[in-house]
Amino acid sequence: MSPFKGQTGLKRIVNAASYSLDGLRTAFKGEAAFRQLVLLNVVLVPLAFWLPVSRGERAILIAVCLLGLIVELLNSAVEAAIDRISLDRHPLSKNAKDMGSAAQLVAMSMVAVVWGVILLG
Repeated sequence: MSPFKGQTGLKRIVNAASYSLDGLRTAFKGEAAFRQLVLLNVVLVPLAFWLPVSRGERAILIAVCLLGLIVELLNSAVEAAIDRISLDRHPLSKNAKDMGSAAQLVAMSMVAVVWGVILLG
C-alpha cells in the first residue's frame, strides 16, 4: 500500500479535486498545446449548443472536444514523466513521447471527422 494513499472518505475527494485543479493550472500555464485546445473548446462547445443538431449529436460534438483535452493532459503527463526520468535522448523516451503525440493526432482527427460527419451529414 502506498504511503500517499492515507486519506479516505470526503477528505480524499477534496484532496483529489485539489490535485486535479493543480494539474489543470499547471497544464494551462506550462503547455501551449493545452491552451490552444482550451481556446478551441471555448469556440466549439458553445457552437455545439447553437447548431441545429439533435441532443445526441450535440453530446457527441462536445464529448470529442473534451476528449481532445483529456488526451493532451495525458500526453503532457507522459512527457513530464519521461523528462523527470532523464533529459538524455533515448530511443524509448522518444517512442513514448511520439506515441503520446500520435494519440493527440488521432484525437484531433476524431474531432475533425465527427464534426465533419455531423455538420455535413
